Amino acid sequence: MERSPNDPSPRATRTFSPSAISWLASTLALIGLAAVYFTATPPDNAVTRIGAETADAAVAPAAEAARTGLTAFVKKAAPAELPAVTFTDGEGGAKSLADFKGKTVLLNVWATWCAPCREEMPGLDRLQSELGSDKFEVVALSVDRGGVKASKKFLDQINVKSLGTYVDASGKSTKALKIIGMPTTLLLDDQGREVGRLVGPAHWDSDEAKKLIEAHLR
Repeated sequence: MERSPNDPSPRATRTFSPSAISWLASTLALIGLAAVYFTATPPDNAVTRIGAETADAAVAPAAEAARTGLTAFVKKAAPAELPAVTFTDGEGGAKSLADFKGKTVLLNVWATWCAPCREEMPGLDRLQSELGSDKFEVVALSVDRGGVKASKKFLDQINVKSLGTYVDASGKSTKALKIIGMPTTLLLDDQGREVGRLVGPAHWDSDEAKKLIEAHLR
């Protein structure tokens, strides 16, 4: 290309070799692919959030169980037979665990001097009010030495309405059932066998507790 003699700033003519042109085309192609990849692929934090939500869903039932105290519930590998346990009802009549066969039973062993027992008893009362039927009963068994009178007075003081009064003033049931602390609650199937137990208080009227019991009513 010729330059005008009057042009004060000479223009350089630049040419590219075939290899340079090929390299440039390859580079532009890679840039294009990278743009497509980062547009189509979700950012790492989105993937992490999805994982976190999945973990949250798995942890939620455990967190609920911890809140209600049900993490302490120990389920047996197979339902276990229990020894004969006798006691009296609120009218002084003779009763035994065998009388409840045919029902799923939540057997709560307590005493009037037990502070945690007092705290959880209203929840047991609400549970009986809601789920009590010919298929399920909460049996709150007092082992207080004061007998029926002391146990009834205690239940009246905390406004219990739905629970029956059951008392073993001799305390023999604690040994027979291997009770190591109070309150202790045993879940029995409709054959009177122990499904599992929880040592300590729990929110027995919670959704988690109801699910545990209803699973054995089907």
